[in-house]
Amino acid sequence: MNTAAQETSAAPGKLRQIVARTVRAFELIPASLTLLVLRFAAAIPFWRSGVNKWDGFLELSPGTRWLFENQFQLHLFGNTYPMPLPVLSAYLAGIGEILLPILLVLGLGTRFAALGLLIMTAVIQLTVPDAWPTHHLPWAAMLLVLMTWGPGKIALDHAVARWYGMPAR
Repeated sequence: MNTAAQETSAAPGKLRQIVARTVRAFELIPASLTLLVLRFAAAIPFWRSGVNKWDGFLELSPGTRWLFENQFQLHLFGNTYPMPLPVLSAYLAGIGEILLPILLVLGLGTRFAALGLLIMTAVIQLTVPDAWPTHHLPWAAMLLVLMTWGPGKIALDHAVARWYGMPAR
């Protein structure tokens, strides 16, 4: 017959087994699948923003021009400054927000695409400093993981590396 003390001492052992089995199950998830999902997650907010900047092929929307010329300010050292070269900045941001997410999703030049989006995140942080904890920090974290670990095996980078006989990570 089990006493309350015996049941209590058995509980940590069972809990430990459940945790160990669960961790082993998590370890069965391929890293490449995780990195693929991460590439999509990092690309989506930039893609959505980029799509909204255009009215046609290389034609900025009037709202985008207005935002870059009148609304967006750089917050540096306690002061605000107008966006330098606002129309050029708008074009570069719009092109980057379309091209770099495509590269990220395809896993082509992944580390460089992630670096480009990380630089964009830093500039966006200077423009919208209050969004750090809710937007910019998660974006930066995802992009840093991709820069560090690469795109995984479900990526064109992996195929290109194998084609050229280079080690693929």
